Amino acid sequence: MTPWSRALGLSAPIVCAPMGGVAGGELASAVSAAGALGMIGMGSSGAAEKLRAQLALLADGSRIGIGLVDWVRRRDAELLDVALAAQPVLLSISFGDDFDWVAAAHAANVSTITQVATVDEARHAAASGIDAVVARGKEGGGHGRPLTDRDALLDGVLAAVDIPVLAAGAIATATDVEYVINRGAAAAWVGTAFAACPESLSSPGTRAALIAADGRRTILTSAFDRAAGHDWPADIPERVLVNEFTDRWPSAADIDAKARNFLARADAADDPNGICVNAGLGVGSLTAALSAADVVGALTPGRRPSAETR
Repeated sequence: MTPWSRALGLSAPIVCAPMGGVAGGELASAVSAAGALGMIGMGSSGAAEKLRAQLALLADGSRIGIGLVDWVRRRDAELLDVALAAQPVLLSISFGDDFDWVAAAHAANVSTITQVATVDEARHAAASGIDAVVARGKEGGGHGRPLTDRDALLDGVLAAVDIPVLAAGAIATATDVEYVINRGAAAAWVGTAFAACPESLSSPGTRAALIAADGRRTILTSAFDRAAGHDWPADIPERVLVNEFTDRWPSAADIDAKARNFLARADAADDPNGICVNAGLGVGSLTAALSAADVVGALTPGRRPSAETR
């Protein structure tokens, strides 16, 4: 345990990353019930009504976090209000450089955090009053600025700011969690390990692809975003599993009508050969669709895993 995780009332120094389209209310409740912090994520297609729908799925008394994308909450002015009204333990808003939302969160007695890809971003966030930052290495799955290895970024951010720093990127085992905690992280920010949980919003095709992946075939690309019409900036690609779609259209510049039609058909069929499956470099450690409680148990240093995870 760490002072930061203890202060949040956690028994495991683990936060389930607020993965858009994956981390909904059911997963957030299950992760928090197991002693870590579950979060509801609203990605580029997030909206106030979608957040309300996921909040309605929370188990009574769940203490969870909420994660938003900065330009999405600016597009939907109601989104921040809905998030704060839910009184989350933690509010994460990432991929922006204006922290005007921090004051509103503090006024609502909500702790704040943001993901950073550089030491300068961490300094700016700390100077803006943020309570904690996530040092997200380029090994992480999903969207992020792939600029620095996790450990180098973690070390640099720890040396630069006086607020808690969480580590993200290729954290897939209890050994990984223990390693980043010993390196100085306040907690581990974990995404891929929870993506196949039955409580997640992941489709059966996504779960199958994650479990079958060997961890060596991922790619950084904006091709899926371009084909699906998602408005992520070009400097924030996503790390995904390689499949037939990425083999044929590896970059955003390759996208054409054929690519869009191929992706639409794959999505409709939930075909792992064509759908977008976010995954970090630790995906090879994911070998079964374990419950959120079992994942928390398997990730927590010193905690005896259940028979299912051994």
